[in-house]
Amino acid sequence: MHARSRLAVGALGVLTAATFLTGCGGAGSSGTDAPQQGASGAGCAPVAGDKLKVLTDDKKLQNTDNVIPALNAKAATPQLVAALDKVSAKLDTPKLIELNRAVDVDRKTPQVAAKEFADANGLTDGVEKGPGGQVTVGAGNFSESQTIAELYKIALTAAGYQVKVQTIGNRELYEPALEKGQVQVVPEYAATMAEFLNTKANGKNAQPVSSPELDKTVSALKAAGDKVGISFGQPAQAQDQNAFAVTTAFADKYQVATLSDLAAKCSGTATVLAGPPECPQRPKCQAGLVEVYDFKAGSFSSLDAGGPQTKNALKTGAASVGLVFSSDAALAAS
Repeated sequence: MHARSRLAVGALGVLTAATFLTGCGGAGSSGTDAPQQGASGAGCAPVAGDKLKVLTDDKKLQNTDNVIPALNAKAATPQLVAALDKVSAKLDTPKLIELNRAVDVDRKTPQVAAKEFADANGLTDGVEKGPGGQVTVGAGNFSESQTIAELYKIALTAAGYQVKVQTIGNRELYEPALEKGQVQVVPEYAATMAEFLNTKANGKNAQPVSSPELDKTVSALKAAGDKVGISFGQPAQAQDQNAFAVTTAFADKYQVATLSDLAAKCSGTATVLAGPPECPQRPKCQAGLVEVYDFKAGSFSSLDAGGPQTKNALKTGAASVGLVFSSDAALAAS
């Protein structure tokens, strides 16, 4: 579903939006290899099933990639920001999953999906009229960004602005356009954008500024934005970030709901972890699961980054647990 620069499964950096995860390639070599970290115990063999369930990251391995409106600072009037904050207030992760399902599975256009969401959730209720004028909302070249951009358009239109949505491409293209005021608004992701601005200013090896704590991430993001003329509205509860999923059948069989459950009950030889080729070395993937949760899989299946290979491996019973994205449309029925 996604084609955008991501907060890394591991090392932070800036890549083109064709990359799912910073420092992590797309669909790569397949096969099952023993991980570097040894596993003892029986583990939990894969359980096939049609529905996927994200395990709660109860020890906060992942950083906070909440949806957040980014604005050219000169265009950020109080009424414009307030209209965008209306979208943030209505959008949580389950609703974002359903929006993605409407577009990616049900094949509705982003415009139709956004309109249905706005009508069902009273998006424009109480929107304050602004001074008006032309506003261009930029969008990344993937459906989730385009749908959120359409939600922004609806809210801003209700506030009296003349709005168009323009799909620009990856962050390397739209972020400079946002700085220059060629576009006034872009839907963003808090941790990913914070690290993009951080590494752009301080080099690819800059000390990370994002955090599992949303307030800390947003504070770092706003500080970085202030230096380049970009402001930010309120973050939504909706998150699109790295997550680990199992089938609901697996969760029911082994009684796991959190990553701590997985580590306690399923570390062992029968457990197969699936993800992108770099996952075993990355601190937001297998290496992080070992360090933060002491989870040790019996084997690792080298597939893709939250894509169809990993999800198919889970559903067919070839993998016990796999890396996915938390707003994936495949999670809608879970």
